[in-house]
Amino acid sequence: LHTPMYFFLLNLSVLDLGCISTTVPKSMANSLWDTRAISYTGCLTQVFFFSFLIVAEYSLLTVMAYDRYVAICHPLHYGTLLGSRACVHMAAAAWASGFLYSVLHTANTFSLPLCHGNAVDQFFCEIPQILKLSCSDAYLREIGLIVVGAYFFGGFFVFIVVSYVQIFRAVLKIPSEQGRHKAFSMCLPHLAVVSLFVSTGVFAYLKPPSISSRFLDLVLALLYSVFPPAVNPLIYSMRNQELKDAVWKLKTGCF
Repeated sequence: LHTPMYFFLLNLSVLDLGCISTTVPKSMANSLWDTRAISYTGCLTQVFFFSFLIVAEYSLLTVMAYDRYVAICHPLHYGTLLGSRACVHMAAAAWASGFLYSVLHTANTFSLPLCHGNAVDQFFCEIPQILKLSCSDAYLREIGLIVVGAYFFGGFFVFIVVSYVQIFRAVLKIPSEQGRHKAFSMCLPHLAVVSLFVSTGVFAYLKPPSISSRFLDLVLALLYSVFPPAVNPLIYSMRNQELKDAVWKLKTGCF
């Protein structure tokens, strides 16, 4: 469990748990109590932690793609390029990027005057929905930050795709069909989830107001905020034979 892959999986698990815990419990509580109320401080806190965790998770997924690229395409240099110190630095950079991005967006968003009511038409405090309540031209600063963030997300996504193209090229040279199938079964679900996360998130934040609707906004929010953290454990843990063997040993040892 001290290898780089499991170290990154530990960080990813914490981020996934945080993402789900930031939005879903409050939404479930409101459904049980038949209310949609959330305090101003609670909304600010939710925006901060959700932005922080979701950006840190995406940055970590980019680091994990690099980890898989080095492991498959440059196995002899794996110990040198991904030593314990390098892994800690890359994980810290992922967390720090999420924190910085979140501070900028939260401060910018909640500095805007909100004069179109106080009803956020979403199951959590989402930045585009809050911007709809603003009547100030200052919201253009936040739009600029979102566009810059979208470029960064696009750059990370290009890096992930290029890494997997190189991985697939190396995998296709594997003589064993079983080995190729195992590699593709681990890489393709990850790439699919990342693609869905990026496409829905970018579209939710950059789509023109003319095509906005309550149902579409809800679906997009679920696809980028709830779906990836929910399926990541299945992709990275339940499909990993070593982790399944470890869980089975733990269960048999307990009973």
